[in-house]
Amino acid sequence: MTLRAIILGCGSSGGIPRPGGPGGKGQWGQLDPSEPKNRRMRCSILVQKEHPEAGWSEPEMLTTVLVDTSPDLARQLLMAQAARLDAVFFTHDHADQSHGIDDLRAMALSMRQRVPTYIDQSLSPEIVDRFRYCFHQKPGSSYPPILELIDMPACGERAIVNGPSGSIAVVPFLQHHGRIDSLGFLFGEHDLDLSNLDGRGIAYSSDTNALPDETFELLDRVGLWIVDALQRKPHPSHSHLEQSLDWLARVKARRGVLTNMHLDMDYGALCNELPEHVEPAYDGMLLTLQE
Repeated sequence: MTLRAIILGCGSSGGIPRPGGPGGKGQWGQLDPSEPKNRRMRCSILVQKEHPEAGWSEPEMLTTVLVDTSPDLARQLLMAQAARLDAVFFTHDHADQSHGIDDLRAMALSMRQRVPTYIDQSLSPEIVDRFRYCFHQKPGSSYPPILELIDMPACGERAIVNGPSGSIAVVPFLQHHGRIDSLGFLFGEHDLDLSNLDGRGIAYSSDTNALPDETFELLDRVGLWIVDALQRKPHPSHSHLEQSLDWLARVKARRGVLTNMHLDMDYGALCNELPEHVEPAYDGMLLTLQE
């Protein structure tokens, strides 16, 4: 069976290009504006499981998991041709990871059911408070809730998301993100052996500048790691290029993909300098992993 990740967005918190710039044409920094892969929406991914009979051809038949609801979410889901969402997982409650949450309304209406939504309320206390109407119907309101709130499993424990093409295991792991903590996620088959990945699993770490030892142990020999690499210089709340490459080497990841990239991370320049098994992400990038 095959899992795949779709990069919905791989840009930093303001997206690229950023508003403003000469003539209002946007701020590109050191990026080549003629390279389409330098145009980046805010960070988010879909993880899907191939249907045993229909393959990838029928989006309604794919078990589909979304990580984060960026402010670009409606456009991202259309780009990915997402027809259903079997679960949503949040890494943390910053605006660039959560402020597209109302775009889940159209998905809930299309599926005629509330979307299961996993939140660690100790790490992300503001999501439910800020968007309470998405989870609980306000007295006197004609708008029903669109999301079913589910407690996040403990780090290292797995949630099993069921859908039309089978189940996907989702394992949260702890990350440090400057002054707060965030979550990363490891995806695999329901029976994924966490003690011996041996090239299996898709890991996602969009917002982190440091990882505890238990997270490195969990990701040892992971098949694919999509990892934060904001810029070339160190940053107080995000990983930088050299550190991310060191992390990928430390866990012996079979393949690495860099995300959450800022205005000095030009796609073409990175392609020319990265190791053979590491590449920069781009919006719409499709990454498959045989389980």
